[in-house]
Amino acid sequence: MTTRFTLMALAMAAWSAAGAFAQTTTTTSSRSLSYPPVGLASSETAQLNVVNTAAASSTGTAASCIGSLSFFNPAGTLIGTATTFTVGTGQIFSATLPFTRVGATGLRTEVRGVVTLTITSGSPCSLVTSYETYDTASGATHVHLEGGGLEGFSNGGRH
Repeated sequence: MTTRFTLMALAMAAWSAAGAFAQTTTTTSSRSLSYPPVGLASSETAQLNVVNTAAASSTGTAASCIGSLSFFNPAGTLIGTATTFTVGTGQIFSATLPFTRVGATGLRTEVRGVVTLTITSGSPCSLVTSYETYDTASGATHVHLEGGGLEGFSNGGRH
């Protein structure tokens, strides 16, 4: 009888342990936010910005957003390579694209910015995004667009 009780206790312990492991499985997925094309003149720079506004979870998991920022030309081709980021609570990250790196001929072209977020279950992330152009010499902002409206991103209630 004690052998049967011991085996039963071991089986229950193994089943409980398996259940605990199953509950800690994390999943990842990605979401992209594509900004509309914006005109970029030869005297300008385009910039994508992200900030993580999430706080740590109630269990103490630190907030962290992981993803990439990309720029595309009028043909839909990636300009250069995507810039990866990891931002914690309150951290801001930006990627810039001066006109000289676009590869355009002439004085002006269209550029599209894309923010891609890798969502990991259990990791708090609330990403607020913006896309802007500014005068490369003076720094004066010419265009400012706020992102949002895509599940997995937060824009603080602005559209």
